[in-house]
Amino acid sequence: MRLRHLKSSSVVVEEGDTRVLCDPWLVDGAFYGSWAHYPPLSFEPEDYADVDYIYVSHIHPDHCHPETLQRLDTDTPVIVHDYQWDFLADNLRRWGFDVIELPHDERMHLGDDLHLNVLASDDCDPEVCGKYFGCGWFMDDVTGGTDGSTQIDSMGVFDDGEHVLVNANDCRWPMTAAASQRVLDRYGEVDMLLMQYGAANFYPQCMLDYTHEERLEAAEEVAVEMCQDAESFVQVFEPDYYMPFAGSYTLAGPLSDLNEYVGVMRRADAKEYFEGSENVPEDSTCILLNSEEAFDLETGTQSAPYTPVDPERKRAYVDQELADRSFDYHDDEMPTLEDMQELLPVAYDHMEEKRRGIGFESDTTVLLDLVEDTTAALSLHGDGIEYLSSDEAAEVDEYVRMRIDPRLLQRILQGPAHAHYNNAQIGSHVHFAKEPDVYERPVYYCMNYFHA
Repeated sequence: MRLRHLKSSSVVVEEGDTRVLCDPWLVDGAFYGSWAHYPPLSFEPEDYADVDYIYVSHIHPDHCHPETLQRLDTDTPVIVHDYQWDFLADNLRRWGFDVIELPHDERMHLGDDLHLNVLASDDCDPEVCGKYFGCGWFMDDVTGGTDGSTQIDSMGVFDDGEHVLVNANDCRWPMTAAASQRVLDRYGEVDMLLMQYGAANFYPQCMLDYTHEERLEAAEEVAVEMCQDAESFVQVFEPDYYMPFAGSYTLAGPLSDLNEYVGVMRRADAKEYFEGSENVPEDSTCILLNSEEAFDLETGTQSAPYTPVDPERKRAYVDQELADRSFDYHDDEMPTLEDMQELLPVAYDHMEEKRRGIGFESDTTVLLDLVEDTTAALSLHGDGIEYLSSDEAAEVDEYVRMRIDPRLLQRILQGPAHAHYNNAQIGSHVHFAKEPDVYERPVYYCMNYFHA
């Protein structure tokens, strides 16, 4: 079995003549234009249109990128986990693909000696996901009394009868502990582990009320925390080889100034971190691959040595190439306050339904900046929306303030077919201030349902 790394989470698993493309994001512009690759890719998506299967771990566009998939062959079957909800499979079918929804922990023969088994991050136990999000839901409320995954991430396990490769991509610890143990119980030893090492999130680069020094310090803390999270996977699986890969990106356009605050280590620095950690087994070897280079699990060799990114060259590329890019929504007309107020009550009702469903409430007020010096104050007690001036909003004691380009906000309000809050947040399009400076995870979870 061979592993070929393309970029970020995009890899190809090869056994004999059978090839599986995993999580294709092969052109710049994920997350409404803000995510780009560095070094820039030297190939086209069509170069990998002749694979036998595509495996998509979850719906985020750095794993399931519409613009990339549109340049691949729709005759290629796409394998996804059989989630409780079908939004991932439905999207892929709408784009013209035949989709195989693989049941949890069911091993599928692909070709030659290659097999794939896909497990939900939460091990198909909604109560695991509920604890992770700090929400008070119960299995009956979510699944009608049946098992089913309420999380969007999945883990792909490839084997050829002799070697085992675990593609954990964006699965997080400790949510994935039970699923990881299930893999170990079934397969025993793991030859290769791929895991996320970088934070695909807004913090700290999007914090409006942090100083330059505070954002730099927080970015370093986040980078270490993410590597500590990844350490748990290496520690439990004890693989012969492991590769930190998911989570690497470079911000483009008007957001390019935020790159220095993104909480992701250079891959070479992450390798150094893991190799120096007491929590990583001494006989597990960290490998890094350049784009399109391969690692052979049988021989333990890679096709070429890894070349670390040169920070100065990267900065020059960002300044000369990425900074001048614009986002699609920049071409939209600026919405009026009346345009937004027409959609906001319905969006609030959808968010409120989810808030009640997970048993969450908070004294925090979500302050959503609109246009015309108007801020929407969203109650997390079910008290509705209040429209405030900037002076009135400044008097609110406990809040999470969110600032989004009004054109993108209008798309979010119009519904997921136009834009989704979670993708805007991950893409660093949402900027925040908090008082107190406490992260209430369910607030952001509920905002995912804030649309008409």
